[in-house]
Amino acid sequence: MTTYTPTLDHQLLQRLRGAVRGDIVEPGDADYDQARRVYNAMHDKRPALVVRAVDAGDVIATVGFARDQGLPLAVRGGSHSVPGYGTCEGGVVLDLGTMRGIRVDPGARRARVEGGCTWADVNHAAHAFGLATTGGIVSTTGVGGLTTGGGMGHLARRYGLACDNLASVDLVTADGSFLTCTEEHHSDLLWAVRGGGGNFGVVTSFEYRLHPVATILGGPTFYPLDGDVIRRYRELVAEADERLGAVFVVGLGPPVPFLPERWHGRPLCGVVACWTGREDEDDRVRDRLAALGPVIGRHLERMPYPVVNTLFDDLVPAGLFHYWKGSFTQGLPDGAIEALVEYGTTTPSIQSVTVVFPVDGACHRVGARDTAFSYRDADFSIALSPTLTTRADCEAAKDWVRAFHRALAPHSMEGGYVNFMDGDDQDRVRANYRDNYTRLRALKRHYDPGNLFRLNHNIAP
Repeated sequence: MTTYTPTLDHQLLQRLRGAVRGDIVEPGDADYDQARRVYNAMHDKRPALVVRAVDAGDVIATVGFARDQGLPLAVRGGSHSVPGYGTCEGGVVLDLGTMRGIRVDPGARRARVEGGCTWADVNHAAHAFGLATTGGIVSTTGVGGLTTGGGMGHLARRYGLACDNLASVDLVTADGSFLTCTEEHHSDLLWAVRGGGGNFGVVTSFEYRLHPVATILGGPTFYPLDGDVIRRYRELVAEADERLGAVFVVGLGPPVPFLPERWHGRPLCGVVACWTGREDEDDRVRDRLAALGPVIGRHLERMPYPVVNTLFDDLVPAGLFHYWKGSFTQGLPDGAIEALVEYGTTTPSIQSVTVVFPVDGACHRVGARDTAFSYRDADFSIALSPTLTTRADCEAAKDWVRAFHRALAPHSMEGGYVNFMDGDDQDRVRANYRDNYTRLRALKRHYDPGNLFRLNHNIAP
């Protein structure tokens, strides 16, 4: 691999050292390899600097340094960016991972969350007060990337996407300004970061609306991989109370104790439920899920809400090799169901789980132009995510996922969810934002005319 080594301006670097309270890690430092590592092992890049910011002042200084030095700037929160946008070759990595402060206001049902937090951090802090907000299905995911891309999760049908629950942000823009963006002040930027990704600056803190969610009925119910099961799931989502989160999965049977050993490694499908309704209705939910098909294993129990957000964690630890594609569908057409069955039977590994997120209910009560996330008429978002233990196996699996994506295309909408796009999907950016693209591009031209924040699904100025 050819490594790009820039010539750093010594005076600017010394000024950065004087302005930053956090650590600055360079090639040759003992912890450099650890500092440059990201979640997706497909990306093995060597930045010139990794700045571990501890506060907004560090962020402002680092943004100014990268801008003035003319270096690529990668902003890293939870490090889960599958395209590897949390790192770069020869540039500056702004690592927010030590900015993990959270303040919950239980009376106002709000949480102020720093930009380096993960959803595990948020769920833990909010749960102490019997509160929660929509946020992912893997607890180690960072709040920043998920929220600014839109934010699918178990609570979306009832409470909307993560970006729909965003009341304000503190944002550092390309010129080094620190802006608090609310509905009253800098509302154009608040609109843009609700789905427009990291194109407009570095979010140093998020303010979320919280909801009364404490103990839920949650967990997976598994069935043989069969089109009739998926069609019954489609009917379930169309008629189900919005208090039922019902994420559908297709993959190979995991080695868990509640699944018979003969199903380990065999194609199957399932529903990961999150019922936020009354406990005396739990049996009705269990029966409705059991009616989807022959149940071959399930672990559907009362649990604290944060637990349901950890059920995939052990399957996808940091250091595996990932490559993703994504699609939106209206309804779940029979052709899409056929593709889920056909390609599900050849899933390349136990870690490779195809996930179908419902985006109906509360998600549909937000207008297509009310946030940058525009696919308010989609009913489902499909994530195709082959995950392997070696680079060679992941490279080989790209043919599988690309064929899978092509098979879904005739039954899908034109664009897809930006958080399910990989690095070779830059040509889909305009389609991903539809009619909102023109407004987003105008805002980009105004706030980041030099395209400093380009390591993302980029809206070029």
